[in-house]
Amino acid sequence: MFATKTIDTGDKETFYRELTSQLDGLLHDERDFIANAANLSALIFDLVPDLNWAGFYFLRPNDELVLGPFQGKVACVRIKVGKGVCGSAVAEKRTMLVPDVHAFPGHIACDAASRSELVVPLIKDGRVLGVLDLDSPVPGRFDSQDQAGFEALAAIYVAASDFA
Repeated sequence: MFATKTIDTGDKETFYRELTSQLDGLLHDERDFIANAANLSALIFDLVPDLNWAGFYFLRPNDELVLGPFQGKVACVRIKVGKGVCGSAVAEKRTMLVPDVHAFPGHIACDAASRSELVVPLIKDGRVLGVLDLDSPVPGRFDSQDQAGFEALAAIYVAASDFA
């Protein structure tokens, strides 16, 4: 059975390297995208400090993101492509790092406590499958090192998972 290990380091590069290593072990021999999303959400929420939400939205054929596995308070179930931070990440096919969600035009506030957000699109063979969404109650919580770290985690998740 897999058990998470606390990562005690102030160095973000080392932190994400160790988190990536744990994710590799966690996803070893599992291909189901829902099971992998659930476990990755739990791993992130357990080990990454200063988060109030970590989870997934998956893109459906009607240009709508639908809530997937997550950790945190109840969330918005459906988000149109192009709307909010998650929908914008899909529309632009790029990671959205938002230091202050109140300054983001059209931000969708599922949890009023959220102050900053990082959304990484899940892309396979040039096609967006969904997003990994991270919220924090701390303004400016995410920086370029966090972005690179979560983009690496998302890439591992996509490569390890078979999508229906």
